[in-house]
Amino acid sequence: MRYAILLAYDGTDYGGWQIQKNSITVQEKLEEACEKVFGKKTGVTASGRTDSGVHAAGQVCHFNAETTIPADKIADVLNRFLPPDIAVLQSAAAPENFDANRSAKRKTYCYRIYLAERRNPLKDRYSVWVKNPVNIAKLRHILGSFVGKHDFKAFCKSGSQVKTTVRDVYSAEAVITKSALSTDVEIYVCGGGFLYNMVRTVAGTAIGFAEGSLSEADVARSLSLGDREAVGRTMPAKGLTLEKVEYGFTLFD
Repeated sequence: MRYAILLAYDGTDYGGWQIQKNSITVQEKLEEACEKVFGKKTGVTASGRTDSGVHAAGQVCHFNAETTIPADKIADVLNRFLPPDIAVLQSAAAPENFDANRSAKRKTYCYRIYLAERRNPLKDRYSVWVKNPVNIAKLRHILGSFVGKHDFKAFCKSGSQVKTTVRDVYSAEAVITKSALSTDVEIYVCGGGFLYNMVRTVAGTAIGFAEGSLSEADVARSLSLGDREAVGRTMPAKGLTLEKVEYGFTLFD
């Protein structure tokens, strides 16, 4: 029988989602837990591969298993065998043809930064400190440039092996929270799929424009010509979180 799980993890100490030879990964830990629970090796497929250091609040995975454990209780049993920085939030029976990766319709990522005079260690694990002045109005304005179907060739890592670098971005917006010591900025980007490092580079480009180091013409050129010199820096992995994956139907109650 096929099952789906909703997974959250702190990616700080992992080499990303996918099993690798030289680093511990989230998939490795989850498949080890599945083997202990179901008594046999169990392959787990995720909606997508998060990179080293990237977090997830709503990663969706599927696997096949024969078990008498009620579907909604599988989460509790798996969590007994998972480390503290990985947790199954929900579990459910899934349609037999459900594929966490291929069935996904929309994914939403959030890139978090905080604007402050000095670094705050309590924010540093899941967001990135930016000291330079950032114009919030300009940040919100330029994010609109990324919405729609564009060739994001300039926004992915050089040498990426993909059939096409064209991606459709459905929305890109910034949510701002101000306090006495900092301004917290959450950049939400929703799309049908993303290239390697794409969201981190979109965030870096938007921040560069809002800081004044890039012009609107630079951003337009990066999208129309694929000019890597016209985009901003690729922001550190720790600021990125996979927030939500949507399938067009309800998987979890």
